[in-house]
Amino acid sequence: MKLSDFLYEYPHELIAKYPAEPRDSARLMVLDRKNRTIEHRTFSDIVDYFREGDVMVVNNTKVFPARLFGNKEKTGARIEVFLLRELNPESRLWDVIVDPARKIRIGNKLYFRNGLIAEVIDNTTSRGRTIRFVFEGTNEELYEKIDEIGETPIPPYIKRDVEEADRERYQTIFAERRGAVAAPTAGLHFTPELQQKLVDKGVRMTSVTLHVGLGTFRPVEVEDLTKHRMDSEFYDIPPPTAKVVNEALRSPDHHVTAVGTTVVRAIESSLSASYTLKANRGWTDKFIYPPYEFHITERIITNFHMPRSTLLMLVSAFADHDFIMEAYREAMDKGYRLFSFGDAMLIT
Repeated sequence: MKLSDFLYEYPHELIAKYPAEPRDSARLMVLDRKNRTIEHRTFSDIVDYFREGDVMVVNNTKVFPARLFGNKEKTGARIEVFLLRELNPESRLWDVIVDPARKIRIGNKLYFRNGLIAEVIDNTTSRGRTIRFVFEGTNEELYEKIDEIGETPIPPYIKRDVEEADRERYQTIFAERRGAVAAPTAGLHFTPELQQKLVDKGVRMTSVTLHVGLGTFRPVEVEDLTKHRMDSEFYDIPPPTAKVVNEALRSPDHHVTAVGTTVVRAIESSLSASYTLKANRGWTDKFIYPPYEFHITERIITNFHMPRSTLLMLVSAFADHDFIMEAYREAMDKGYRLFSFGDAMLIT
């Protein structure tokens, strides 16, 4: 398939600026791949589609306030620094994007309002830099400093000012391991009460980690999809998760449901020789687009994704491109809210 196959028009007023309140009151579109049927429900109804012994895999990554604003040494020019990933905790090295990039050169120092200082030590791309924080405390204390001055990096297509409440809004109830610059948004629909209902029904909930990077918002720009390269993201699949998932895969009565495309990429990146899930940690740049044979993922909970995005390509590989496009058209006709804070889809 080509990039142009994933271009569609959408009404901009359907872009959700805030999550549903309560979160599980979002709308839920249920797609049955086998019968090619579409149902319209509420997210809290998702319990109806699970049975005892089913496995639900969530992403426990935690978003940190990755957008910092500081001033350049001597000139005082205001500089935005977007923290992409920590390269070396001991050396305080970070991979970042700076804006305006033309003003930032190797050797420049940046000063932030709580006394934090960073030095630019390398150029990586046109806007990319490697910086070193000049900081004598512990790594945890450095993160506390970043938390003090950082801004939650809500998606750029949400046209409103960032609010203090976004620190909580743009975080799932599963968030434990800090390291993401974007939320795994399928998990935003869950409330503690809904999670408890699933557990009470006998659903086995387990977690992986995939620290979502800025590349999740980057559209594909090459018509030939084989030439696109994904940004690498860190993932971790612990042994207990691999064990629970593989037990479900061996049973014809139990399903493995991935909560979000980030979970899909993590579990499809770590396969044993017999195509079971392997406990593993590392970096993945896996790009899933049609056609693709899924080995672990049997069902997906996901949001509605932007045109030309790798996320849309992944769900199209899972559910058939034409069926997904049909579902998107129906969703827009019925006023579903789109993208990160929008409504959800369960693909069975």
